[in-house]
Amino acid sequence: MGSNGFYPLFETRRAKGRAIYRLFAASVLLGICLIWVYRVRHIPRNGRWGWFGLLGAELWFGFYWILTQAHRWNRAYRHTFKDRLSQRYGKDMPGVDIFVCTADPVLEPPLMVINTVLSVMAYDYPSEKLSVYLSDDGGSDVTYYALLEASQFAKHWLPYCKKFRVEPRSPAAYFISRDAPLDANQAKELVVIKKLYAEMENRIENAAKIGRIPEEVRLKHKQFSQWDSYSSRRDHDTILQILIDGRDPNATDEDGIVLPTLVYLAREKRPQHHHNFKAGAMNALIRVSSKISTGPIILNVDCDMYSNNSHSVRDALCFFMDEENGHEIAFVQFPQNYENITKNEIYSSSMRVIAEVEFHGLDGYGGPLYVGSGCFHRRDTLCGRKFSKGYKGDWSTSANERKREESVHELEEKLKGLASCTYDKNTQWGQEMGLLYGCPVEDVITGLSIQCRGWKSVYFNPSRKAFLGVVPATLPEVLVQHKRWSEGDLQILLSKYSPAWFAHGKISLGLQMGYCVYCLWAPNSLAVLYYSVIPSLYLLKGIPLFPQISSPWFLPFAYVIIVMHIYGLAEFLWSGGTILGWWNDQRMWLYKRTSSYLFAVIDTILKLLGFTDSGFIISAKVADQDVSQRYEKDIMEFGISSPMVTILSTVALLNLFCLIGVVKEAFLGEGIMRVYKTVTLQSVLCGLLVLINLPLYQALFLRKDKGKIQSSLAMIAGLPKFAAIVLLVLLSTLQVVFGIRFVIDREECFSHDVKYEGDTVHVSFVVIKVDGAWHYAQDGVDLVVKGPTGDQVHDFRDKTSEKFEFVAHHKGLHRFCFANKSPYHETIDFDIHVSHFTYYDPHAKDEHFNPLLEQISKLEEALYNIQFEQHWLEAQTERQAIVNDGMSKRAVHKAFFESAALIGASILQVYLLRRLFERKLGTSRV
Repeated sequence: MGSNGFYPLFETRRAKGRAIYRLFAASVLLGICLIWVYRVRHIPRNGRWGWFGLLGAELWFGFYWILTQAHRWNRAYRHTFKDRLSQRYGKDMPGVDIFVCTADPVLEPPLMVINTVLSVMAYDYPSEKLSVYLSDDGGSDVTYYALLEASQFAKHWLPYCKKFRVEPRSPAAYFISRDAPLDANQAKELVVIKKLYAEMENRIENAAKIGRIPEEVRLKHKQFSQWDSYSSRRDHDTILQILIDGRDPNATDEDGIVLPTLVYLAREKRPQHHHNFKAGAMNALIRVSSKISTGPIILNVDCDMYSNNSHSVRDALCFFMDEENGHEIAFVQFPQNYENITKNEIYSSSMRVIAEVEFHGLDGYGGPLYVGSGCFHRRDTLCGRKFSKGYKGDWSTSANERKREESVHELEEKLKGLASCTYDKNTQWGQEMGLLYGCPVEDVITGLSIQCRGWKSVYFNPSRKAFLGVVPATLPEVLVQHKRWSEGDLQILLSKYSPAWFAHGKISLGLQMGYCVYCLWAPNSLAVLYYSVIPSLYLLKGIPLFPQISSPWFLPFAYVIIVMHIYGLAEFLWSGGTILGWWNDQRMWLYKRTSSYLFAVIDTILKLLGFTDSGFIISAKVADQDVSQRYEKDIMEFGISSPMVTILSTVALLNLFCLIGVVKEAFLGEGIMRVYKTVTLQSVLCGLLVLINLPLYQALFLRKDKGKIQSSLAMIAGLPKFAAIVLLVLLSTLQVVFGIRFVIDREECFSHDVKYEGDTVHVSFVVIKVDGAWHYAQDGVDLVVKGPTGDQVHDFRDKTSEKFEFVAHHKGLHRFCFANKSPYHETIDFDIHVSHFTYYDPHAKDEHFNPLLEQISKLEEALYNIQFEQHWLEAQTERQAIVNDGMSKRAVHKAFFESAALIGASILQVYLLRRLFERKLGTSRV
């Protein structure tokens, strides 16, 4: 029992095993720190720019991992006591307004929309306390017609649900999922209710198919006259219709029970006015509902998220109405769950780790994010109210229970102005009141602003899922959806509501870190893309970027990689997933960070520079039969190529070529043991990237169905652009030319192994400087080049610089001997590059791949030659700078000594003249 004499309506439990997890996290942090130390202390001469890039990526990964600990450090789990709620309040329950939002009758079919509406109308809650509002941003008369049909079907459906306590209460979902045996009475009524539903379904689908309402229906229902002035979905008047009036005693079901209020709203749209997407629709609903029902609790659900648990309203009220802590809770967020998730989750769309782990972690620090659907709000908080310790919720009766003087028609006409396209202008709506404008994820930024006003939120994840929706069935749709989410979260980070600075001191540090994890989804793309490309390119050249397997520094890398993936697998399995589902999750982790998040970063930068504006893309909720069948079989659907798929394909092919190159080198070149000892981690990384991309390779080369990657202008145009970026990175980072700078006293000799007869050897040297302050001569050095058989290839005398090439007639060690005949030490920059065109003629020729490999090899050699020339020019430039600097110093020294000599001579002349005059004066006196 609480301090106020009441038993609590909910309890909070902390996760078990927190101490063990914290020890594990500390050990991982130690391993990450050792990796950072290794990078800083072992900077190589060759490949240093790639090394610095990996250091930057690993610093980012380590920092981001530290942020993610906010999701796991202090997890909280909630449990409600609905029986106490019923005993304590009985019929004195608050009114609940339910908002259902739809925007496109094609992507969001009307039949799906009304199933969601019917499911929330049938909640196990006093129906006179419920008011359901459908916001149709598509302004579709077909959607309105479907809702009109649903209002009639509800008279039969609601009594059936309450009589037999059915779950779920979406008719379509119930008819499919019902498998328990029924008694004779229920079986009989089920036949009747299924027939009524089938007739309604047939009428709605026919109207949706022809795209208009039958004429006899229009003549029967005068409400359709509101569409007479309708021009398009972006140009129409406000359409407001109260289909079921909760105050009307005649609005009852077949059992005589009052039906919930049911309202249709299509807010005014004009092409010249920005409508602010879902945030604008929600704000219009808040204003209109405040004059019709005024429920102190608001639930908003997406049109594809039907209610799967009829007790969810009572669960939420256990938090709001708790006498001890309920007054500080602004919203209760239920997880988003989906009914069309396959067993192994090919697109990892369930986000089960977020639902089962991460949001519980946020709940331990003051509450989860508001994620746009399945969320119960306190109306006061949505209207901009700040939290105060003395605040108590007002659970007084809603407007449905107060008599209104005006008729339904008068009320509708009166309230249309609240949904006009200009109502928000010069008001606080969208800034301090309602959902905030200007962000693709208006839900997250709104929840953050509410929490910054002092309120808390609660995450409740019941055993029976509260809401079930549908996820996209194709990869491009999933990537576009995640682009919108990550772009919106990044915009929040850069906005005035940023959790990094605006929320500082207003919410807990753990909650700040939790928000930043999602806000930094998009920047993750840069580090992941770098890690996916550069190590593979360096692997192709045999340049190691990780410690050798025999080095002690290999252990931190191995420990962090292994234990983090083992922990991730265990966490995924604990959350209800499968091993293959976890592997698919790793693939989607890579795909989202190398495509969706990368485009989100680019679009955010363009928006900040004023080149583009944010948009809102609706995900398709239906798929054709072929796509659905492939999705159910866990076959990845690529379809028509898009820029995102182009990037994924390019990176995947690059890693495949690099892996083929290193395998070829292992068997035909240096040998397996050298690859094993020097580039083990790079080989494993490249191999895993190839393995994870197997579905993509199948879609590129093997599949024949429509789900394969289709050739298109986007693919043709996108590949060269992305390849150009990769080549620029390659040109700026690879250091494949052998080069050395040394100081020569008398003679120095070097050897270089030319592996293939007929290779072209490029050589250059530059005498950078001479260690003699007063050495003015332009003395050079001698260079003698000899082949493996001792034959002399070249002989240069007294050269300060030279660049030449020769063809090696024999493979083996070539000697390069420098001789210095001057008495001074000289510093020499010496470079060697061997051009070798690698091309093997396989037994099974491929007319497509062989020319491609040939061109890649030629391009590779061109890059090496460019780098060789670059080294030569850099050395010449440095030499000239040193010569110029030396000449300047010598000129200054010469001027100084000349001035000193002149001054000395002048002093001597004065002294001698004075002595001369003194002698003459003495002679005169005598």
